[in-house]
Amino acid sequence: MLKSSLIIKQISTEETIAVRHPVLRAGRPREDCYFKGDNLSTTVHYGIYYENNLIGVATFLEQNHPDFEGTHLQLRGMAVLEQFKGKGFGKLLLEKGEQLAVEKEASTIWCNARIIARQLYEKFGYKTFGNSFEIPLIGTHFVMFKYIPMPSEL
Repeated sequence: MLKSSLIIKQISTEETIAVRHPVLRAGRPREDCYFKGDNLSTTVHYGIYYENNLIGVATFLEQNHPDFEGTHLQLRGMAVLEQFKGKGFGKLLLEKGEQLAVEKEASTIWCNARIIARQLYEKFGYKTFGNSFEIPLIGTHFVMFKYIPMPSEL
C-alpha cells in the first residue's frame, strides 16, 4: 500500500452508503444505512480512498453518552470493504476521528461495537464499558470508549 495512493476526506451522508450497505447492512434495504444524526450540521463523515476508490467510512456525531463525563463524539457506521480489511485503513479512520475530537475539544470517543470489531477497537486503546446488548436485526454489541487527551495534557 502506497501512502501516496491514500486520501482521507470529509464526505456526505449519501457517499457513506456505498460502504455502509455491503459491510454493515448486507441484504437489507439501503434505507437501513441512514442513521439518526447523519445530517446534523455538527456530524462529520470521513471517507478513505485508495487509488481514488472509496474503501472505508466513519461517522462522528456530537453525542454524549450518559455514563461518561465531559464532551463526547460518538463513532457510528465505521466500515471498510471486505477486501481491504486488515491493512490498517480502520486505524487511519480512528486516528482521523481522534484529531476531530481534539479540534472539537471532546474528551471521549465512544461507539456501539459489534463483537467482530471489538478486538480492533481494543488494539487501538478502546475499553469496553458494561455488558453486551442486542441491536435488533444487527446483533450483539458492546459500548466501547477511548479517552482523548487534549494537547495541554500531553
